[in-house]
Amino acid sequence: MGFTPQEILQIEQDIVLVLKNIYDPEIPLNIYDLGLIYEIDVEPGGATTLRMTLTAPNCPMADQLIEEVHNEVAKVKGVTDVNVVLTFDPPWDKSMLSEEAMLELGFL
Repeated sequence: MGFTPQEILQIEQDIVLVLKNIYDPEIPLNIYDLGLIYEIDVEPGGATTLRMTLTAPNCPMADQLIEEVHNEVAKVKGVTDVNVVLTFDPPWDKSMLSEEAMLELGFL
């Protein structure tokens, strides 16, 4: 038996809260507000896939950042499995910053 749509929404919200506590090693902002998370997909059974990118394809901290995302999302109540998919399509750019991130960086 899987989670209801409302329970899935709560799990997704809890994942976002976790992601807002993971910071890009080169830019002092969390990865969610930076726009590095393209998709969060929670299946009814709790298996979760995150599609994310990096600010640059040659980021030397990529492996550690992906591992941290995997490990922290795995701790969220209701998540039974985590698959982090790294993509560069579309490539990240400043337009993906949240309004909060733009304020923090002085772009607004």
